[in-house]
Amino acid sequence: MSEIFLEKFRALVPKYLGEPWQLGDGISEKELDEALEEHAFTIPLALREFYLALGGSELMEAYHYFWDPEELEVDDEGFLMFLEDEEEQFTWGFRAGDLRVPDPIVYRKNNARGEWVSEDGTFSEFTFDMFEWVFSEDEEHV
Repeated sequence: MSEIFLEKFRALVPKYLGEPWQLGDGISEKELDEALEEHAFTIPLALREFYLALGGSELMEAYHYFWDPEELEVDDEGFLMFLEDEEEQFTWGFRAGDLRVPDPIVYRKNNARGEWVSEDGTFSEFTFDMFEWVFSEDEEHV
């Protein structure tokens, strides 16, 4: 498997947590495959490498909550959901038809209205931007 995003995701640990990346910050391929084996879908490469790099890290719950691999699910509207905000007002996901795309476009659902809207960015773009926003917000409140 070619690793496109893995090192970039691993680099988020020292950038935002101030510590070198360690094996425990991610999850192993075996653990990930076991967590995903119950699902009837395959996750995109970018999400897979995100879990391999950060699946055991506290970044999984930095303001927003990334779902553990075994918790992933496709909703009735055909979106694979992977992230929720702390107030559970919004959920983020991909169109199930885009799961074979290595780095698919992310959509946000307003949970009160049930509408999915494009974030106009891929998973990797969205994730890097989200962490940048979350940690710049933290710095403003210090």
